[in-house]
Order: sequence, then structure tokens, then C-alpha cells
Amino acid sequence: MAKPLAGVRIADFSHVIAGPLATHFLCLLGAEVIKVEPPTGDVLRNYTQRKELRGMAEAFIGANAGKKSIVLDLKSAEGQEAARRLIATSDIMVENFRPGVIDRLGLSYESVKQDNPGLIYCSISGYGQSGPMRDYPAIDQIIQSVSGLMGLSGEPDAGPMRVGFPIVDTYSALLAAFAMQSAYIQKLRDPEGRGQFIDMSMLDASLVMMASVINPLLISGIEPRRTGNRGFSLAPTADTFPTGENAITIGAVQQNQYERLCAALERPDLLDDPRFADPDSRMANEAALQAELTNSFAARTAAEWEVILAQAGVPAGAVRPVRDVLALPQLEGRNLTVEVDVPSHAVPRTTILNAGFLFERDGPEVAGPPPRLGEHTEAVLRELGLA
Repeated sequence: MAKPLAGVRIADFSHVIAGPLATHFLCLLGAEVIKVEPPTGDVLRNYTQRKELRGMAEAFIGANAGKKSIVLDLKSAEGQEAARRLIATSDIMVENFRPGVIDRLGLSYESVKQDNPGLIYCSISGYGQSGPMRDYPAIDQIIQSVSGLMGLSGEPDAGPMRVGFPIVDTYSALLAAFAMQSAYIQKLRDPEGRGQFIDMSMLDASLVMMASVINPLLISGIEPRRTGNRGFSLAPTADTFPTGENAITIGAVQQNQYERLCAALERPDLLDDPRFADPDSRMANEAALQAELTNSFAARTAAEWEVILAQAGVPAGAVRPVRDVLALPQLEGRNLTVEVDVPSHAVPRTTILNAGFLFERDGPEVAGPPPRLGEHTEAVLRELGLA
């Protein structure tokens, strides 16, 4: 069998993170992704602190391995003609310019669908194609701020805190990939084979990502608040605690989990104490309970407690630096990373992340190296009948 998206062609006019990462997931599943870059290249090529990697930065490799790169000057008539021919042969088109830019380049959905009525056309932008903020420039950290996500992150008595990686870009990419695949399936089932336009807003995506706090606000008027490392349940036994070495996060939110926690800590007195008898009592006396737990956790390291609590049936995890996570035996055999050749590069063979899920057969994989800027221009233009 072939990969799920084998034979699907994507004209990718996107840059930096959200758009390229969306097409990356589709590429892992077999789609042919033709990355259209300006003569200066996608700026993500230079997002690195290592000067020798500029032009093929780590983030660029991870989001663009297996794609083809062509260089087109979309401000020229020749570049626009080549783009139109490429779009006419594609199943999906993706762009993440600010609203209105792609229209001025003569590549609006209304324009290009004349030659390709079955086209799935996905526009990714900060605020979407409509509304009073439509034309505001936006990047990940701006949307983290505007969406309220930053206001929910951090300790209760401190200021807002950005999530430590471009989470809005990443979730927007996943949602866009899901939307494009859904629209493609819809097109296959449509008797007329019609495509459609997808308006993907990073602000909208961030609010959907925050559904666990947005829905209680919509339904019951419960205002979300900054809770630091406290879990969604707000239970005092769903938090992060210091140990004899490093910190550990536990999630004892149900009564039976609390009972198992006390047994694992060898603290039967916490079960007998009326202040901690039930969830409401524990919430009312959270400071006292957390002080008792902190004293107990000091007896062992986070790594030791992780094993003890897991064996006791209590959700728990030691807080680790990312480098240590990548070395976990748990990840062996999960196909989470793949090796990629990067010819004529300072790092000629490297490792990047795969899709993050396993198929029984014909699953996601990297089809080849990341493209050099314009590497496939000649071959693709010749295929399109252009010099």
C-alpha cells in the first residue's frame, strides 16, 4: 500500500513556522510538497545561533525535510505565471502572507480556482481574513499575548509568562493540516469534485487549544486564572513539588489516587487527618497539606519517587530537561525520530522529529533531505512547460 497522501501535490507558499509545519505533517504522510520561496529564501533558513548553519538552520531542516524548493519572484509577471501553472496542477495550496498580500500578487483564491475548481486553498494568518484586527501583523508570541494564553501562564503572584516554545504556531499548523485533509476528503466525496477556501486564524486556533478553560467561561462564566504548576482540577495534590533532587509533578485528583499517594509516601496519618479527608477539605487546607507533602518528598529524588508513585497507581512525572527526555528508554522503538541526510552541510547527517504517531503500515516518514534554496526550480518549471 502507499502512504495516505501519496499522489497529492501541495503548492506551499508559506514561510517560517505555522505554514511550513502544516505542510511538513502532510509531507510525512506522502504528499509531494513544492515549497515556493522568494530569491532570498524562507527566513526560517537563517533562524539559528550557529553561523555555519545559516541557509539550512535546524528549525528549517525539521519543518522542510523531504520537500522540493523552487525560487519564484512573485512580484514579476513571469513568477506569477509560473505560480499559477503550479497551482493549476496542485490539489492543495497553502499561504501565510498577511491578508491581502497574496491577492495583490494575482494569486487570490477567486483567481486561481478558475483554472483549478478542485483546489483546496488554505490561508493561515494571525487573525483571519475578516474582522477589525485582520490587518494587524502577528507572530506566535503576539497571539500568545492577545489570546490570553500568556496571561494564564506563570505563577499566580507573578506576571504573565510566554510558553517556552512557539505553541500557537505549532497548534495552528496541526489544525491547518487537519483542516486541509478534511477538505480534501470532502472534495473526493463531492460529486462535482469541488475544492474550497480555508481561512485559518492563529487567534482562533489558540482559543480552540484553550478549550478546557474557554468552555467553562462560556457555559458558566467561570473566569480562568493563573495557577502556576497546579493542574486543571486545582487539587492541591495535582501540583509540582521539590524533592531530595529535582522536582516532581503529581496528579492525585481522585480519592483513590489520594489514598494511594498517602500509602506510597508511608503517611497513613494524612488519611486519618480530618483536614484532608475529602477533596473539599483538602482544598480548604491546601497550604497545610502541601507542606506535609513537601516534607515527605524530600526523602527521595524525583526519579525515585516517579517509579514508586507509578507502581502505586498515582500519576507522577519527574521534571526533566529536554535533553534527558530524548534519552528515555521509553522512546526506543517509537519511530519518534528519523535520520536525515543534509548534503554539503555543516551537519551532513542529522536527526529530526517524525510525526509523533505510529501506523501499522505505510506510516509517516521523511522522504528525503531538506531542499537547498531553489534546488528543484529547473525541474519543476520544465514540468510546467516553462523555461
